[in-house]
Amino acid sequence: MASPAEELDVDGTPVRLSSPDKVYFPALGDGGSKRTVVEYYRTVATNGALLRAVRDRPTHLQRFPDGVEGEEVYQKRIPARHPDHVETATVRFPSGRTADVLRPVRAADLVWAANLGTITFHPWTCRCPDVDRPDELRLDLDPQPGTDFADARDLALGVVKPLLDELGMVGFPKTSGGRGLHVYLRIAPQWEFLEVRRAGIALAREIVRRSDDRATTAWWKEERGQRIFLDYNQNNRDKTIAAAYSVRATPIATVSTPLTWDEIATAEPDEFTIATVPGLLAERGDPMEAMDEHVADIAPLFEMVERDAADGLGDLPYPPNHPKMPGEPKRVQPSRDADRPR
Repeated sequence: MASPAEELDVDGTPVRLSSPDKVYFPALGDGGSKRTVVEYYRTVATNGALLRAVRDRPTHLQRFPDGVEGEEVYQKRIPARHPDHVETATVRFPSGRTADVLRPVRAADLVWAANLGTITFHPWTCRCPDVDRPDELRLDLDPQPGTDFADARDLALGVVKPLLDELGMVGFPKTSGGRGLHVYLRIAPQWEFLEVRRAGIALAREIVRRSDDRATTAWWKEERGQRIFLDYNQNNRDKTIAAAYSVRATPIATVSTPLTWDEIATAEPDEFTIATVPGLLAERGDPMEAMDEHVADIAPLFEMVERDAADGLGDLPYPPNHPKMPGEPKRVQPSRDADRPR
């Protein structure tokens, strides 16, 4: 028999918790119930940490209504039936179509979404009301086969952080919840997505130059080798990264966790889970809390764009669902490109 529904008080707003004993993370036993996940989200939403990461951002929901071993639902459009307190934002996808998506403005919005089986929140790089100009530039350090978190950490500490220091920019790192690392830059919302994407490509290319062949921007997996892939396309319209303090669909319910640069040096991603992150937050606060105080001047990145263009380095491939763009190279896997020199 399913456990009866309950009503939670989330900063004064009632939110329904249905089937609280349903198992979401089987490997965690009693610690992997739906109640555990929803209560985790109530904690990190009401203390401000998660809400700070997603407030006013168009946000997609990665849902597992029957637990992480069940079917995944990646939901962009907000459910037609939702409480009055839940607000929406209208966004335009690369296809030109529009949709109303979740716009979190209060902790109760996030707890409501968690009750729908949301494990991971995926916010856009922009904030309402201007959803066409990002205020974040995101670096995604994605380990490829043969590399791991330690390689991403070494690249972040040995190349990314010194480069950002040199450019006068403050980067805010977090674990991905898996083997990777993310580094965020707060930027002024005065450029459109394509401009921010090109700035991100220029930054990634400079990291590659300084990486001693440990990093790559190669879009095609067959060309990446045993390197850290800098996923420049994470700065595209409608591309998202798991929000800070989002749970990931791993057996132990890891969390994408903001860390200080000093903490990165000794961190192991499996240390940060729904069981440990609330205590860490209570102990030392949120390293991303000061992010809005450090708006990066990315003019040097646009200078890099021009320098790269003068050297013959133009645009890079877009994701498969993106319309073909002017100046984009052939979107063909190199091994299948009949015109490629052999």
